Parts: sequence; C-alpha cells; structure tokens
Amino acid sequence: MSTLTLHDLTAGKVISPFTQLRRLLTDVPAGHERPIELTIGEPREAMPGFIVAKLDEAAKLYGKYPPIRGSDELKAAISAWLSRRYAIAGGVDPASGILALNGSREGLFFACLPAVGRKQVKGKPAILMCNPYYSAYLAGALGVGAEPVFLNATAETGFLPDLDEIARDGQLMARTVALFICSPANPQGAVASRTYILKALSLARAHDFMLFLDECYSEIYTDAPPTGGLEVASATPERFKNLVVFNSLSKRSNLPGLRSGFCAGDPTFIETYGEVRNMCAPQVPGPVQHASAAAWADEAHVEQARAAYREKFAIADDLLAGRYGYVRPAGGFCLWLDMSQYGSGSDAAVTLWKHKGVKVIPGSFLAQTGRDGTNPGDNYVRLALVQDPATIREALERMVEVLA
Repeated sequence: MSTLTLHDLTAGKVISPFTQLRRLLTDVPAGHERPIELTIGEPREAMPGFIVAKLDEAAKLYGKYPPIRGSDELKAAISAWLSRRYAIAGGVDPASGILALNGSREGLFFACLPAVGRKQVKGKPAILMCNPYYSAYLAGALGVGAEPVFLNATAETGFLPDLDEIARDGQLMARTVALFICSPANPQGAVASRTYILKALSLARAHDFMLFLDECYSEIYTDAPPTGGLEVASATPERFKNLVVFNSLSKRSNLPGLRSGFCAGDPTFIETYGEVRNMCAPQVPGPVQHASAAAWADEAHVEQARAAYREKFAIADDLLAGRYGYVRPAGGFCLWLDMSQYGSGSDAAVTLWKHKGVKVIPGSFLAQTGRDGTNPGDNYVRLALVQDPATIREALERMVEVLA
C-alpha cells in the first residue's frame, strides 16, 4: 500500500525524476569534455514548417477568450485524424466526444477530478497506474485524495500491468475509480494488444471505473502502428463507455512547446470533464488551436520524424545487440536497458556520467515500490533517443566502452 499522501504533493515531497538525478550527480563531474544528455524526452526533429504561419494567421484570436472545449475547427480536425489513423466504427463525434487540452499532462491530471467524483466507494478511492508511470498520474491521484496503486510492468508481464492479478483483488476493484495505462509504454516501449486493451476495458466496465489510455507515443513506431483504445472500444456494444484516450502534438509533431493535446472517448465523462476544466483548467490559446488543426491534418511531417527515429534505432540495433537486455521497442523513442550486472540503474547512471559524460536517468526514479514490494525500475536506465544520429551513436559507443 502506498504511503504517499496529498500533503506529500503539496509540501513538495514528491520529487521529480530530474530533480532526483540532479541530486544524484551533484558532486560527480562529467567524465568527458562534451557531455551528452539522454534523459529528457523532448523531441528535436523538425517541427512542421507551416506552424508559425498558422499562428500568425490567427493572431487576432489572442484578443478573445479561447473556447475551453476546443474550437469546432480543431475538434473536427482531431475527429478526422482519429478516423484516418484508426478503424473506429462510427467515428468520434467532435461535439460530444473530444476535448482540447493544454498539453496532455494537464489533461491527465485534471481527469482524476471527475473520475473520483463519478463513483462512490467505501473507504479511500484508489487510482491504479502502470509502474513506471508518468508523473501526472501520481499527481492526479494525490490531488484528489486517492490512494495511488502502482502496478509493476516488468519483463515478466510484457512491460504492461498484469490485469489478471488486479482482477482477483475484489476489494481493490470496488475502490478503484481510474486505471492509467500508457501504450506505447514510457519508458519500455511496449504496445498493448487489442486483446489487452479489451481486457482492461472490460475490467473497467465490470467495476465501473474509468480507463485512461495515454497514447502520446502512438505515432512513433518502426513497424506496425499501435492499436488504439477507441478502435477497440468502438467495436463493442457500449462503444466508448468508461474509456478516455489522451494524445498530443508534442511527440507526434515535434511540438512540445505548443502545449496542445486532446482527450476523446466516453461522452458522459467528457461532458462532466468539460465542466470541471471550465472551472479551473487552462484554455488552449486560439491561435494554437488553429495551428493545431493544421498539424492534425498533415501526415508528411509525422512520417519524416518516424524515418528519423528508425535511423536512430538502427544505430541501437548495431551497437546494443546482445547487451543490457536490449530489444528494439515496438513504440516510443526510449531505450529501457538492464543494468543489473553493474549494480543497479543508479550505479550505472553515475558510472556513465563520471567516466564518459553520458547522462541517463535511473529507472527507479521513474517508478515507485509496487504491490509486490519491489521497484520495477531498480535495475534499469532510460535513454531518450532524441538527439541527432551522430550524437546517439557517440553516446552509445561511450556506453559500451565503459560498460563492456
């Protein structure tokens, strides 16, 4: 059982992975004159060339309050993209099934408010999350006074939570108000299958909690496009009931600074969520909504970015084959490497920085102790392949040299 509380969040005691890393390396000088940063998942491929022009085109909208739920133009563009990208029976109604978000992070956090409000439970409500997890899941759970329950996603479980294990815990299911799953997973790159998503959705419906699917890495893959939650749900009689998916332009379109995303799914939940956001959440600026509509309508820049990531993963295939448990991930742009033979992920992170000036993040900083009493990230480090190919090659060569 997690001991983290709302007070831990409000008192600043829940420390971000990057703060933890800074403290770990405070007294450790970089062991190379040209340090290489591989910790932050900030895309560095070229953003769409038309974005600035689209922002300027709609500059007059800065003088108006933006529609909190999203402009008709933006929601129509998102709905059309969803229909092109996924086989969604009947499509997604832009009016009732989509909300614009000021980046998916705030959306994931604020979604916990209506999630905890829609289901009455005995005792403390629980919000379940894949472990490792994205910080917004934990902050959202603590922010509504729920118990965060960490579901270890390990090699043994295919790097996704074991749904059968939690399904056997009737008391937990009765208290659960939401379940966060990330697919493709950050940091492991695992992709949830149609069968897995349907099992998670069936569990949510059986116990009337919300399934929140974080699909922010859905457009970064080297082989088959990852299955989406909406296409799985649309084939069921209940359609989007108990499901909301989240996505953004940060990873897909290399626009992390635009702060533009969306959520889509259960119309009843979306309606309530829209009212909650109207009370306290940030609006997406009007020009950003206009530019975002253009980004969702264009696929050429997305394929160019995918090609760039394929080149980087080919370098990883070449240098890491047979090392550190490396397998090219099905999605996302991170490597999740096993450092158990070097002590732990933290030990390896210090060694790489001290001897080769390569900065990676220990996996334990991205996770918490799970239900079985272990931290699934203890033995791992995460590398974000967002630098250019030459820099990626040099970083991985340095890693192999020091961790031979």
